[in-house]
Amino acid sequence: MKILRYVWALVLCLVLLQLSSPAIHAADGQYFVYVGTYTGPQSKGIYLYKLDSASGKLTSLGLAGEIANPSFVTLHPSGRFLYAASEVSSFNGERAGAVGAFAIDPKTGGLSLINKVSSRGGGPCHVVVDKTGKNVLVANYGGGSVAVLPIGEDGRLGEASSFIQHKGSSVNPGRQKEPHAHCVTLSPDNRFLMVADLGLDQIVVYRFDAAKGMLTPGDPPFAKVNPGAGPRHLTFHPGGGFAYVINEIQSTLTAFAYDAGKGVLKEIQSISTLPEGFTGQSSTAEVELLPSGKVLYGSNRGHDSIAVFSVDPAGKLTLVEETPSGGKVPRNFAIDPTGTFLLAANQKSDNVVAFRIDPKSGRLMPTGEKLDVPSPVCIKFLAIK
Repeated sequence: MKILRYVWALVLCLVLLQLSSPAIHAADGQYFVYVGTYTGPQSKGIYLYKLDSASGKLTSLGLAGEIANPSFVTLHPSGRFLYAASEVSSFNGERAGAVGAFAIDPKTGGLSLINKVSSRGGGPCHVVVDKTGKNVLVANYGGGSVAVLPIGEDGRLGEASSFIQHKGSSVNPGRQKEPHAHCVTLSPDNRFLMVADLGLDQIVVYRFDAAKGMLTPGDPPFAKVNPGAGPRHLTFHPGGGFAYVINEIQSTLTAFAYDAGKGVLKEIQSISTLPEGFTGQSSTAEVELLPSGKVLYGSNRGHDSIAVFSVDPAGKLTLVEETPSGGKVPRNFAIDPTGTFLLAANQKSDNVVAFRIDPKSGRLMPTGEKLDVPSPVCIKFLAIK
């Protein structure tokens, strides 16, 4: 009996060893990369690529799904669905854009359209799925509004369960005569929604009820940035105690201390994203942090660079470097889930350029990988299982 038990133990060890071999786990570190675009003569919608996070190799997998102007896309927590803001000004006869729901083929990464619904405002430019997977939230830039769209069990979108129209203006007559909601960012605990409104120079704060899909004003209802700054996108620090807003018009970053219990933002710093002495035309687009929270990145369109900042324990930023984006007008960029690579979407040069991230300093080094993508504006990663 002892010999038999020994033989079975040996067999079990060999099986476990085989299962842990690289060949068995060849899919480890493999990601689908979805790129939203502005459609036109060269683009038909959302394009698909594959990233090998071990080598940094990028492979084109072709057109994933068709929809007009999918300028921002987001993924369901389950990985089964993708949602795209269709940035148009008219949908089904009304002055509104749309949000499209797609089912994801887990083997190929391909997208199948489930349905489209009204975003309730013109020019939807940013979408996010809440952490329960029950709602899509959308910011309408042209309409200056925000809406919540319920998600069915099959991924299908329902008509808006909550809609709020922003009102007001700010100091720049060319850009801020009316509200322009530019992003929807949920707090780490899913209790608050932060909407960067470029036209109001405000981060509008809402309490969010995921079960009901409802928004109600926060207390206080907003935080201000510098007049004329034009807040565009917001991201929370992984530690939860800070939030960062990139301001499009003045090319600045505003750092906030964040009270998670009350949903309150308090400014602690404002810093330029451009090098000292730069006098050309430029505006910002995206902001994102490394998973460690120690490095923050922001994109400059015009200067055509990715600004790299270190983040100290008090949440304040110090410029590390300005890295050329490898193209023209870096609209968006994304950091892969391992924190190893940054992919920059250069809208006006029709390419996506890959950079390796230095794990200590956060500095960027081009990998040599470059994708030809027509009018790329948004990048999202999905692990291949």
